[in-house]
Amino acid sequence: MLDVAKSPPAAMALRPSEYTAALIQVLRRRPECVRGAKVLEMGCGSGVVLAALGAMGAASLSGIDIEGEAVASGRSLLRELGHDAELFHGDMWQPVAGCRFDLIVANLPHFPMEHIEVAGRLPTWSSGGADGREFLDPFIEGLADHFTAKARAVLTHNAFVDIERSRRLAARHGLGLTILASVLVHIAAEKLALMTPSVLLAEEGKSIHRYGPHVFADFHIVEISPLGTQD
Repeated sequence: MLDVAKSPPAAMALRPSEYTAALIQVLRRRPECVRGAKVLEMGCGSGVVLAALGAMGAASLSGIDIEGEAVASGRSLLRELGHDAELFHGDMWQPVAGCRFDLIVANLPHFPMEHIEVAGRLPTWSSGGADGREFLDPFIEGLADHFTAKARAVLTHNAFVDIERSRRLAARHGLGLTILASVLVHIAAEKLALMTPSVLLAEEGKSIHRYGPHVFADFHIVEISPLGTQD
């Protein structure tokens, strides 16, 4: 059993979040999308999502992460579990230029905050830039070029990062966006303090909810696929 107290710093920084858990839960409800699929995870982190997809019968597993520690950690986990995965250390779509996949999954950093060093976390933890879309937009823009004929992407999407903007961006590339599941997630006080003030002001009482000292936010798992193929 893993002794958390003795875990290396990278392992602690890459510990799965409630966002990761929600993504895996939704994917487990759609096994027909995973079995036999050529899978890519963008921002593969610890590798646990790829591990879950491998256990569900994916035909091949690939992952990309901008953090070298994440790639090393993911490779170690997947090797330990017996999965033959190909993980790349690189920026967004560059490592898989010209490649296409049946299923693309992502839990990208898209919390609206500047890039600030946070103790116990890797440099890219959560931060999606001031509006939260630094990684989200290029991810959506690159999907069509990496889809097979019947492909889909399943990703996490905070409600306070303008889901309608994501829908419009997808539509410009011939893709449709569907919300598969919505949950409420807790935002720790130290994380809330880093949120871009204009986003917090605009979304409080809408997608961000306060109950005394406790703050929660609406959060979605969404699917993006070619227009006309949505369930």
